Amino acid sequence: MLLKLQILANANAVFPSEKAEQVTHLGRKQRLLLPNGTGTVRPEPHLKKRGPEKNPEEGVHRKSKTEKSHTKCSTKRASYGGCIPAILEALDAVPDVEDALGPWEERLSNKERSIILKEQSRWHRALEIFQWFNHKGHELNVIHYNIMLRSLGRARQWAQLESLWNEMNARGIAATSSTYGTLIDVYSKGGRRDDALSWLDMMLEQGVEPDEVTMVIVVQLYKKAGEFQKAEEFFRKWSSGKPLRSKPSRSNDNAVASPELDERVACANASFGSHTYNTLIDTYGKAGQLKEASETFVEMLKQGVAPTTVTFNTMIHICGNHGQLEEVSLLVRKMEELRCSPNTRTYNILISLYAKHDDIGMATKYFETMKEASLEPDLVSYRTLLYAYSIRKMVREAEELVREMDERGLEIDQYTQSALTRMYIEAGMLERSLLWFLRFHLAGNMTSECCAANIDAYGEHGHTLEAEKVFIWCQERKNLSVLEFNVMIKAYGIGKCYEKACQLFDSMEKHGVVADRCSYTSLIQILASTDQPHIAKPYMKKMQEAGLASDCILYCAVISSFAKLGQLEMAEDVYKEMIRHGVQPDVIVYGTLINIFCDVGRVKEAISYVDEMKKAGLPGNIVIYNSLIKLYAKIDNLEKAQEAYKLLQLSEEGPTVYSSNCMMDLYVKRSMVDQAKEIFETLKKNGAANEFTFAMMLCLYKKIERFDEAIQIAKQIRNLGHLTDLSYNNVLDLYVIAGRPKEVTETFKEMVRASIQVDDCSFRSLGNLLLRYGVSRQAVGKLKVLVKKDASNGLQAWMSALSSVLEVDDYDHN
Repeated sequence: MLLKLQILANANAVFPSEKAEQVTHLGRKQRLLLPNGTGTVRPEPHLKKRGPEKNPEEGVHRKSKTEKSHTKCSTKRASYGGCIPAILEALDAVPDVEDALGPWEERLSNKERSIILKEQSRWHRALEIFQWFNHKGHELNVIHYNIMLRSLGRARQWAQLESLWNEMNARGIAATSSTYGTLIDVYSKGGRRDDALSWLDMMLEQGVEPDEVTMVIVVQLYKKAGEFQKAEEFFRKWSSGKPLRSKPSRSNDNAVASPELDERVACANASFGSHTYNTLIDTYGKAGQLKEASETFVEMLKQGVAPTTVTFNTMIHICGNHGQLEEVSLLVRKMEELRCSPNTRTYNILISLYAKHDDIGMATKYFETMKEASLEPDLVSYRTLLYAYSIRKMVREAEELVREMDERGLEIDQYTQSALTRMYIEAGMLERSLLWFLRFHLAGNMTSECCAANIDAYGEHGHTLEAEKVFIWCQERKNLSVLEFNVMIKAYGIGKCYEKACQLFDSMEKHGVVADRCSYTSLIQILASTDQPHIAKPYMKKMQEAGLASDCILYCAVISSFAKLGQLEMAEDVYKEMIRHGVQPDVIVYGTLINIFCDVGRVKEAISYVDEMKKAGLPGNIVIYNSLIKLYAKIDNLEKAQEAYKLLQLSEEGPTVYSSNCMMDLYVKRSMVDQAKEIFETLKKNGAANEFTFAMMLCLYKKIERFDEAIQIAKQIRNLGHLTDLSYNNVLDLYVIAGRPKEVTETFKEMVRASIQVDDCSFRSLGNLLLRYGVSRQAVGKLKVLVKKDASNGLQAWMSALSSVLEVDDYDHN
């Protein structure tokens, strides 16, 4: 896309209106800032925009909502000329339709009737005029009905609309593409998507071909529903002239001839209006299809259709959201080239994008440029930049913006208020934060959500006293809701004020506040996580009585807390209470129980929970499988352990090192070298092998007397720095069994130098070596007694004895 936009930036596309414009008077100039900090002076645009498409069947422009909003009502009325301005003024001034329209009753044309109906802002007035036309015998055609259908649809008067539709059919007035487009549009915007799709189906079944405007309405319908693929498919079929309906038309005609079909057939080699291109670009953007949005924009330029400000706003927004800031810069330049004036929304998008990508300087410059271009920043501009300043703790800049808003009388919303409270807190300006809170609090219009957000801001940062102060202030001025209580309980939890958290919860009823699920959850989680399950348990009981304990998450927290304290009977009591209350345990609860009983070696209870989980039909998870392997390793059940280990291997996370070591232990006990080695090599490859992994592999090779492999493992242990008390003993014993006195002596000296505890296991191995070289059992016994009485002299005596053995070994070799 970058390459395309680079080409685009240098393209010399000339639009039909540009040549004529070059000789006109240049209006007020604006400067649109570029990312390098420079700006290009350009005239205000006078590009002649592509006009609204005509419906060939009706002969009346169908203008978009955007185009209408640019024209003042009074100017528009005057532009009609003739008797229309006088008629519209009469209708505004005279309540009775007969009196208002009487003077023109015999002279109104179809077009004038259309204008009169379209200019009514109130649906009931429009319906009153429409019924007067009908009563007086005026000709009412499809255009008049279309106008009324739109008016009633916008007002959500569905019963009146359907009645008018039935009347239209009864009078034999055939619905056009514009009629169906209107119906689809109003039902979609009225939140009745299924009804809108029904109108689309009816249109296609009746063989009515949608024109371009109706096609755009359908694309927008799918876009609004997030069905981007359907939107693109509909557009592709329409623009290529392919059949739009999956079923044959109800019409008996084999082919449908209509201006709309001619328009569709011609579309393959023709361009669309800017509104169509804008809709397509926006649809691709919302679908995340950056490439397609870019290609549509390029095609728009190739076809000579002048992009509007809406086009550029959409493209800038899409590119920015995809992190394509270079493309954003090129689009800004292209906007300059085409002399397309940015509006407030353009600047708001740019401010938001650069703030989002952490270029706060550029965001600030665009804000200033907007003001220099005589465009008033709106609430979105201020709020976007204020939030960006607040999360960066840019206090001075934020306060300057607040002053500007105050001067302009712009209201600071409560979301922004709480964001700035957090800014002051994070900047360490607690006094300023409280003053900022009081400014809004004393005005007396803070919602519960805003009060809660401020309390939470203090609580999350551990400022419990300030949170408490804000809570009390809020309590003094109004009745608090459960929200404020919940965040204050949370704040006490973070501040380790557990007793206060309980007291506040207990006081809720006194203040007329009913605790909700969040209240109980917060307090119970606080107590369970701080080893206070005895205090949490009564609140669990209250939660049950309130009918709020519908899942097992909190039960699991309390069970885990009791288990951590070693109170397994209490943990089981909570589990049984949960079952009695009709709450079904999940795999996490079972996993917790299985694990805690495995850890203390109570295999029978652990297996009973495994059986219960299976009866409940619950699938295992990695936590369960790891616990099961631990369990089966304790009872030496290789077959069951292998089943669990295979399931772990199939999982995305894979087995833990502990589970793998358990499996290796089972294999080592059975001298299953290949299976143990496979796990060992996998753990080494993944960098997960620990001292136990190496120790087990060393023990296996030692056990089957493959001393060369065992010694290689010992060297790896030494090189990887895995030598600990356990590892030293294993290595020491290996060298003794392998008859390597030199390595035994070196290892023993290394242990002494490293202050590694030489225990009974170590001395037993060393004694076996001395016995092998002819030292008497009595002498070895004396060495063991000496080291216990006098560790320092005893270790020296062992060292001397080993050195003697080493000399004998060297003599024998020589």
